[in-house]
Amino acid sequence: MSAGVKALTGLRVVEFAHMVMGPTTGLILADLGADVVKIEPTPGGDNTRRLTGSGIGFFTMTSRNKRSVMLNLKSAEGREVSRRLIARADVLIENFRPGALDKLGLGYADCAAANPRLIYCSLKGFLPGPYERRTALDEVVQMMGGLAYMTGPVGQPLRAGASVIDIMGGTYGAVAILAALVERERTGKGQLVQAGLFESVAMLMSQHMAQAAITGTEPLPMSTRDVAWPVYDSFDTADGRKMFIGVVTDTQWQTLCAEFGLTDLAADPSLATQTARREARPRTLPLIAAAFARLTEAELTARCERLGLPFAPIARPADLFGDRHLQNSGGLVATSLPDGRSANLPCLPISMGGERVAVRRDVPAAGADSRDVLAELGFSETEIDELIAQGAVGTPL
Repeated sequence: MSAGVKALTGLRVVEFAHMVMGPTTGLILADLGADVVKIEPTPGGDNTRRLTGSGIGFFTMTSRNKRSVMLNLKSAEGREVSRRLIARADVLIENFRPGALDKLGLGYADCAAANPRLIYCSLKGFLPGPYERRTALDEVVQMMGGLAYMTGPVGQPLRAGASVIDIMGGTYGAVAILAALVERERTGKGQLVQAGLFESVAMLMSQHMAQAAITGTEPLPMSTRDVAWPVYDSFDTADGRKMFIGVVTDTQWQTLCAEFGLTDLAADPSLATQTARREARPRTLPLIAAAFARLTEAELTARCERLGLPFAPIARPADLFGDRHLQNSGGLVATSLPDGRSANLPCLPISMGGERVAVRRDVPAAGADSRDVLAELGFSETEIDELIAQGAVGTPL
């Protein structure tokens, strides 16, 4: 059994975060081996645990390999426990509304004064600037940053089909933390690092911004874009499925024509270049589609894989549970669900030294590690019992 990636073993992280963006940053560090202590509010823990609908999986997907401590940060005793945790931490992660932790004496200035080596990662909707006080959500920034426009049909902006900006923003937060840790090795000092949702969308839109700057023409939504390749489309199969297939080189075009009985297209002098083939799409695509439609998904998959043509079945999220590559490459890890069942969920899409992420700790119950963590901080059993009795610290019900 793989021991998993342990690159950040020994790194102490305190996570004051909820929803997706902040917890994603904590997940990345935890999966890489850091000791991440997630602070949850008493008495019931993070409200993200209780989301339903499309948010029901948020907590489960971001909480493996973490420890949970429940604190009442409205109490002086709960804040004191936080301060003792922060005093020994390497990293603090927070994604609450601007100023929320400052009011509790847990903002960057206070924490840095107590622990000058601390990397304080603040994850917000917007980096400092005119919008920084606005309330942001993944969908808000997708709309205002152009991603929804580029995703939907013309005149119908549509958010992407996952919390892509929350996850990307959290990933950029982790990148900033790792860079700050390297800098701390040189300077001995920590620093404030920040990542923003809106700026994450802007980064995704940079390809379209560059296109607009180069061509002088506003890019159309991807659903109606001017495709750059002769074949870059979804096709029907004989068994009622759909497959995406791309043909993006001269060699692939010749291979396509030879394999699927399209020799007339291969010999056509008017289709000798990529540009000519792209312009001829209205004429060639029906012939290509008819050739593909004679084969089942399995037959078309086998041929494309053998030929080295880019292809993909049109899958749904639940199909990934049975994906043979994820199953056999260590890409799925067993994770407990809220009702006690287990499901295999994707781990970080990286390997280090041939190792993939392992689950060292399952998704914790709210406050599952409160006693252990407080004992590590030097609290006696009697003191811990008193803090629990006062409601400053919570443990599982």
